[in-house]
Amino acid sequence: MYSPTYGKVSYERMIEIIKDFISKAPQSTYNISVGTDSQNFDYTKTVMVVAIHRIGYGGIFFYDIKRVKKISNLSQRLFYETSISLDMAIKLSQTLEREKINFGISIHVDAGKNGKSSKIIPEIAGWIKACGFTCETKPNSYAASSIADRYSK
Repeated sequence: MYSPTYGKVSYERMIEIIKDFISKAPQSTYNISVGTDSQNFDYTKTVMVVAIHRIGYGGIFFYDIKRVKKISNLSQRLFYETSISLDMAIKLSQTLEREKINFGISIHVDAGKNGKSSKIIPEIAGWIKACGFTCETKPNSYAASSIADRYSK
């Protein structure tokens, strides 16, 4: 994982940073989001983001970049992005639960009601909800459509 603020960090270090960030304002409300975006080159570059937003006061985020064999089909790519987000959200949820941090996690999907990806949103949203997370799509899916998008180019 990488952070613009903390540089390269392990998963364990990311958890420590998140705990420290929350402990500095425990009375605040937090949104924890996981989102993934990808771009095609001669391979598919995926960027998964974990964002912690202290409502009204900014936040911190971490990202991980992977390169995989090119995924040309848009539906397959969106399902792949979602699977990456879900894997991290499940791991993060279990870890935060052990740490007594219970803010809930939302999955941000880089898809909206307009455009080519609109037909697949009900399936992806259903999958995410079946896994116990909330789903955000454009324009509210900032972890995927803003942060991850920036690092996927």
